[in-house]
Amino acid sequence: MPYDRSAGLAESVRALAAGELTSRRLVEECLARIDAAQGSLNAFRIVRRTAALAEADAADRELADGARRPLLGVPVAVKDDTDVAGEPTAFGCRGEFPAAQEDSEAVRRLRAAGAVIIGKTNTCELGQWPFTEGPAFGATRNPWQPRHTPGGSSGGSAAAVAAGLVPAALGSDGAGSVRIPAAWTHLVGIKPQRGRISTWPRGESFQGITVNGTLARTVADAALLLDAASGNHPQDPHQPGQLTLTDAVGRDPGRLRIALSLKPPFTALPARLQPEIRTRVLELAEELAASGHTVEEADPPYGQIGLTFVPRATVGIAERVREAPHPDLLDRRTLEAARLGRLLGGAPLRAARRAEATLRDRIGAFFTSYDLVLAPTTAAPPPRVGALLGLGQFATDRAMIAACPYAWPWNVLGWPGVNVPAGFTGDGLPVGAQLLGPAESEPLLVSVAAQLEARLRWHELWPPQPSAADSPAA
Repeated sequence: MPYDRSAGLAESVRALAAGELTSRRLVEECLARIDAAQGSLNAFRIVRRTAALAEADAADRELADGARRPLLGVPVAVKDDTDVAGEPTAFGCRGEFPAAQEDSEAVRRLRAAGAVIIGKTNTCELGQWPFTEGPAFGATRNPWQPRHTPGGSSGGSAAAVAAGLVPAALGSDGAGSVRIPAAWTHLVGIKPQRGRISTWPRGESFQGITVNGTLARTVADAALLLDAASGNHPQDPHQPGQLTLTDAVGRDPGRLRIALSLKPPFTALPARLQPEIRTRVLELAEELAASGHTVEEADPPYGQIGLTFVPRATVGIAERVREAPHPDLLDRRTLEAARLGRLLGGAPLRAARRAEATLRDRIGAFFTSYDLVLAPTTAAPPPRVGALLGLGQFATDRAMIAACPYAWPWNVLGWPGVNVPAGFTGDGLPVGAQLLGPAESEPLLVSVAAQLEARLRWHELWPPQPSAADSPAA
């Protein structure tokens, strides 16, 4: 009988080590599920069918010889901003891209842990937007309601995991791009400390605001993948101390002081928390209080933090546009952002980078009163596919900020955050909340997230199986 798609990363590792199935069988079944869902969900840009089966056969030989590695023989997906040797890294863009000559450091570490890289997932152009669609590959759809986006920019990874096509996937988060799609597809999404998972061959991605993170159905699986991918290239500028997050799953976090922050950080454009999202976040706050924590409303002193984000984000886009083999094929909004980045690339960028230390000191002082922050991950549920695709630059920014005003400050700070599922709207759309902590707080965040998971059992809920009615033409 087929291996149950609900078997996550840790359970697959256990079953392989116990000889209950082979890596080849597991990979073949994942490939079959990807094939069945690609027409309706469109989660993958590249499926490494032949290579993945060869990697599975090699893993089976190791398993038969008694070898044991943390992810030996388990298929995982990576986002298409991440280099996989022999595959192009298009990062959501149109045109032909050369095959990467080497694995990125994160992929190298996943392979060292024994993982089978089954494919590369869709992402919007240069990871800029909270939706995953565009002329390069079409629209990636939400497994819970395919007329809606799974979010972005790690939307392909989120859709693949939420639908059970793979047990876990790597994403990246520059303004919420792991946490937002995790919220909108009912997943756990971990944005770790800057440098925890290397972004090499780039020492910094998007001027340090973008980090690699993980998406999975359970906290344990997200932590396991993060542990496997973590570590640094010798030339990485950010090298935090080593952690083993799987050790924090199931650990009693103690009785914590948790700030419930519902006010969006400062933005130049309006943002308002929708009542249904507020209700779901308040319900999570009640669960935390029922677990023995003290929860009270308080907002971190963000100040004008947005003024430091824009130069770093747009300069990062300008850098990627300079490298693009086909700049004439890029979205006009990308080119406009790059133009702004070229203007901000001197003194404004230097000022923005210098301000990070001051922001860390000011917001870090907040954590002398509180251990963690609970905040909405988004202000709204996932929009419909196509709702933002044809907008101009200003209208896109306005729509993004209205829907997603909460995640990006932690990218400026470089600190960790974890999205946890917060339930559903009355229309059945998933929403999430984020647990946010200061530097090096991943173990505490993971232990609290796992405590919530044990109470709420969110991983037991599954989206409906895709049908022909959910196809893009429907």
